[in-house]
Amino acid sequence: MALRPSATAGQRWPGHARTAQFLLTLASGAVNAISFLALGGVFTSVMTANSALLGLALGNGHLSLANLAALAIAAYLVGAAAGSWITAATGRVPLTGVAGALLAESVLLWAVFASWLFLGGAPGTTARGVLLAVGAVSMGCQSGSVRVVADSSVTTAYITGALTGLVAQATVARKLQGHNALVILLLPVGAAVGGAAVRWAHLLAPAIPAGLVTAALLVTVVRRRPAPDDGPLPDA
Repeated sequence: MALRPSATAGQRWPGHARTAQFLLTLASGAVNAISFLALGGVFTSVMTANSALLGLALGNGHLSLANLAALAIAAYLVGAAAGSWITAATGRVPLTGVAGALLAESVLLWAVFASWLFLGGAPGTTARGVLLAVGAVSMGCQSGSVRVVADSSVTTAYITGALTGLVAQATVARKLQGHNALVILLLPVGAAVGGAAVRWAHLLAPAIPAGLVTAALLVTVVRRRPAPDDGPLPDA
């Protein structure tokens, strides 16, 4: 078994890469909304925010919040390592590549949903920590996979870099990257959907990101000829 370099991996995302990116971005927004509203007030993929929350919580003596933020960061790193390894692995290892990483992420998110249903949508302190950790692992897996298969400027789980690149290019090159603008829009849209689901369809809320990631997996494994506006992920 070997690991393939990421420099040429941008062309190795089969199926409709842009569609998959959009679906994954929506899923990220939904997962983050659910974790923030129902799992302790921290995020599953926005580690910049979690790092700030960790520092603020430690400074104010809120150890429970600090523990959750630290847990989310550690779990995200584990997921990023796993997603990167699965996507970059070659040889006779089964279920590798971006499809393998998305399959792992889907399994984790469906497990969160099943556990959520079993707990009646009201997990206790320990269960919240476990569900948060699994959600953060799934988001790390997604981000690590996208980083290997696409490009460091492509994102599905956080928008700071994409937003900076969008503004910089619009300022310097007088050109607006419509693709990146849509990605930036989709993350809060996904968060809005996740937040609304927590309020109005509490028991079903975790099924939304799980379904979106499964859809991204399906459009990845169904190897169709890309449409003119749905090809490999572009550089930002």
